[in-house]
Amino acid sequence: MAFCGQCGTKFEDGAKFCPACGAPAASAPQQTPVTPYQAPVVPGAPAQDDVRDAQDNKLMAVLGYLFFLVPLFAAKESKFARYHTNQGIVLVIFAVVWGIIYNVLLSVIYGISFQLGWTLGSIIGLVGLVFPALGILGIINAVNGKKKPLPIIGGIKILK
Repeated sequence: MAFCGQCGTKFEDGAKFCPACGAPAASAPQQTPVTPYQAPVVPGAPAQDDVRDAQDNKLMAVLGYLFFLVPLFAAKESKFARYHTNQGIVLVIFAVVWGIIYNVLLSVIYGISFQLGWTLGSIIGLVGLVFPALGILGIINAVNGKKKPLPIIGGIKILK
């Protein structure tokens, strides 16, 4: 048995033309069928299921930064939504801890001097703007279908 060099159809030895496409049998130098193209597997690239999960659960991933309890229960099986929910929970924990530290520090500074407390309180309070900025960055990553960790705190994992 021979295979057509143009279309890959199998035909009898000795045939002068391919029965499917009409190409001359002489143009059939290969003796193996043509296989359909398969994309190579790239190490580190997301699997097809991960891409589909990201597309289907973008809204739940975004809600992970705003109301982390919703995707925690509504999208339990989605690795993408759980990843961003974990990032949202870590962000909330750090924001609460920062709020407590800030208020204690501010109380101590106000106890020393009202004017110093007002000045330093305003300057130190600007650090609190980091948390909404990180939340926006996480939402952008979720909308774009990326599982990219947040700077500084993104490596902390609470949810499995």
